[in-house]
Amino acid sequence: MKPLRARFGADVDRLAESYGASISFDRRLYRQDIVGSIAHCRMLARQGIIGTDDAQQIVDGLKAIEGEIERGEFPFREELEDIHMNIEARLKEMIGEVAGRLHTARSRNDQVAVDLRLFVKECIPETVVRIRQLQKALVDVAARNEQVAIPGYTHLQRAQPILFAHHLLAYFEMLERDVSRFEDALRRADVLPLGSGALAGVTYPIDRESVAQELGFASVSRNSLDSVSDRDFVVDYVAAAALTMMHLSRLGEEIVLWSTTEFGFIELSDSYSTSSSMMPQKKNPDFAELIRGKTGRVYGDLTALLTLLKGQPLAYNKDLQEDKEALFDAVDTLLPALAIFAGMIGTMRVKTERAAQAAADPLMLATDIADYLVRKGLPFRGAYSVVGALVHHCAEKGISLTALTLADYQSFSPAFGEDILSVSLEQALSARNATGGTAPSRVHAELERVRGVLGENERT
Repeated sequence: MKPLRARFGADVDRLAESYGASISFDRRLYRQDIVGSIAHCRMLARQGIIGTDDAQQIVDGLKAIEGEIERGEFPFREELEDIHMNIEARLKEMIGEVAGRLHTARSRNDQVAVDLRLFVKECIPETVVRIRQLQKALVDVAARNEQVAIPGYTHLQRAQPILFAHHLLAYFEMLERDVSRFEDALRRADVLPLGSGALAGVTYPIDRESVAQELGFASVSRNSLDSVSDRDFVVDYVAAAALTMMHLSRLGEEIVLWSTTEFGFIELSDSYSTSSSMMPQKKNPDFAELIRGKTGRVYGDLTALLTLLKGQPLAYNKDLQEDKEALFDAVDTLLPALAIFAGMIGTMRVKTERAAQAAADPLMLATDIADYLVRKGLPFRGAYSVVGALVHHCAEKGISLTALTLADYQSFSPAFGEDILSVSLEQALSARNATGGTAPSRVHAELERVRGVLGENERT
């Protein structure tokens, strides 16, 4: 008779058994499962629930199993369903019946919950480190190109000139919010569920707080029903991952645009480009495009998790087996995407001459001309109308704003004076000097500030 089949008169149907097994993916949790089991076993011995000699045999056996798995020698068996039962069965083979004492005061329900929390707790710091590496790449490129101006866009139409560094630092801010979300997720994941049993707690004199301390959890859960069925912490991670991927996708789209001949603001390193199988002249930003596409995977993972959880009554249900693949996929999609972006941004070349040419488009000074009229006493809406008429006039004549004479300007409003002819890109940039603006002095100060943010995080 297979493990856990004593209540039944026959083994489970073979197809159903294979369909219900999770060992093909949850074997990834072997290290967390072993660490959690060792901490649980030691607590049982400290509390006198099992003997110290038995506990030592169990701990030694678990460490030996960990070595087998890491050497690729462990005999994973699908009929044992999951990583928990595979390890438990192998432990029994190694040390005999004493292995059965390990599961005292524990259910697979709180066992898998602690495994998952340990996994998420390990993933979050690694995720934050990779976000910080991408932020550093953005800051480094911004600093190297601090004085480079490009058009800023709305509706993908040239709007107002901005510094390229200011544009890159917008993504620093997005990523900083991502960091805060992962840090919040870590706080909520940092709760020990072990000791909740199957759903109602356990009848043994366990010491949950000592297990929490050994495993590095900040606290223990307060409700056993919630503990074994809660996967909010998984949703927290994947939701934060989805937002981060969205930010990467937006940056990826800009890289795709900027690297086109039509924009021509950047050139990607050959290390982050591919060519066409037919057109040898092509240099394609495939990795930016691919990450843009993979964003949908993580959205799908999040939707799958929310749908998985929405209809489950308390407490544990077999549906929860489906939480792991979505979590693993989100982790495996996000972490390399962050690393690739850090390398891609860090090695790209900014084409400063092309950027300067685009930033010098006189039409982008239209708002500054309207602001000029406001300073001369016109209400902004009146000034807006005057400049709109000016732009329409230039479009009809096929000329630039810079081709207008003072007389031309004054034919639209007597408020224009000689100084209108000195309105320039440099003035437009410098004038936006409020906090958060693109003025060179503001951007320089912001670069210093974000370097401090990164420096502080390197020291902690």
